[in-house]
Amino acid sequence: MTEPATKPSVLVVDDEEAIRNALHRYLTRQGFDVRAAGSAEEALTALRERRPELMLCDIRMPGMSGIDLVPQVLAADPDLAVLMLSAVNDATSAALCMQRGAMDYLTKPVDLADLSRAVQRALKRRATTLAGRELDQRVEEEVAARTAELERERTRLERISVATLEALVNALEAKDPYMRGHSARIADLAATIAAELALSDDDIDRIRTAARLHDIGKIGTREAVLLKHGPLTPDEFAHVKQHVLVAFQILSPLPHFQFIVGDIRSHHERWDGTGYPDGLRADEIPIGARIIAAAEVYDALTTSRPYQAKLEPVDALDRMADLAGAALDPAVYQVLAAVVARRRTLTFIVDDAPGDSALEPPQL
Repeated sequence: MTEPATKPSVLVVDDEEAIRNALHRYLTRQGFDVRAAGSAEEALTALRERRPELMLCDIRMPGMSGIDLVPQVLAADPDLAVLMLSAVNDATSAALCMQRGAMDYLTKPVDLADLSRAVQRALKRRATTLAGRELDQRVEEEVAARTAELERERTRLERISVATLEALVNALEAKDPYMRGHSARIADLAATIAAELALSDDDIDRIRTAARLHDIGKIGTREAVLLKHGPLTPDEFAHVKQHVLVAFQILSPLPHFQFIVGDIRSHHERWDGTGYPDGLRADEIPIGARIIAAAEVYDALTTSRPYQAKLEPVDALDRMADLAGAALDPAVYQVLAAVVARRRTLTFIVDDAPGDSALEPPQL
């Protein structure tokens, strides 16, 4: 029979030279790579030099006993299989060694057949433990890799879905020159307000996405009503109000849009509870919806519409001040005002050519 390329390694630890040598000879004949140590201290040195697979150790030794050696060797090598040699009347000490991590114990005088079986059991148990750990690690790695792959796929699908819906929003807005770029402006301003409120990065991204898609439900609005530049009749206004529910119906079946459907459904709710579709009030309204509502009012006032001329930012904020506490969250309005004021005071170097103004206010 062909011998294995690597022999199992055993360290024999016993202060009695005769027993130590006898165990060394027997285990060597059994096909093991055997080393011997006459004390616990020698055993620790041998373990540092080369790690065996199994240690066969006497309990009673001068200096450090086998009882104290067991936890030390297992701390250095938790995978080491440990068998103890015990006197017939020292079973209590042997049990204590097993509590500290030894796998089994044999009583002296040692029956060689029992020794062989005990060594094989200990090595098999060690191999099973290592194989189980390796399998667990492979499973964990596979699960982690698969989870990462699924997350990448989820993110990819989410981006595709968002891009597709954004294209629909852009197509809707392209029909009305007064509305072009509306959702992109709302998304930018809403994200800025969310950041100013010290919301988390995830919340800021959520609110930006919700703002970008907040009008997706208008895909279900009749074009004649959508493009009407005069006042709406009560029936037409009731029809327009359905767009938040249409958006909810479009997005709620899609798992990766669950995080924004509440903001989109509720962005026409009012702080005083007189909004739609659910009559929510104050903090019942999701923070994202409150932010989008404020950004949308500001954008409506500061862009040209067929029924009104656009207002300067300061005039728009004055007009909105009356809505704070009624239609709008007062705290969100205050942050919006601060964001607008900061944007108006920012300056950028445009051109440093002589005779040209080097500073211009940024465009809102």
